[in-house]
Amino acid sequence: MKALPYILIALLVLVQGALWLGKGGVPHTRALRAELAAQDATNEAARQRNERLAAEVADLQSGTEIIEERARTELSMIRDGELLVVVTPAATGR
Repeated sequence: MKALPYILIALLVLVQGALWLGKGGVPHTRALRAELAAQDATNEAARQRNERLAAEVADLQSGTEIIEERARTELSMIRDGELLVVVTPAATGR
């Protein structure tokens, strides 16, 4: 009978050790929370990119202003009667 309290205390320590340090324990939970935070950041970046792309698609579908802007900036296209002026920096090789 004198050994029963020691056995119960030992079992309690084993159970608590498994709860704190086992698979569902504190270190594992912290690692999962860090992984979740990193995934949330990745998801938010992807969500913002998707919103920008959706806005761009809507602009392309709704009007010609963005198409004209892209043609002007990316392809250096001009309308009839307009003059394209390209300014280049002066060479400083003396």
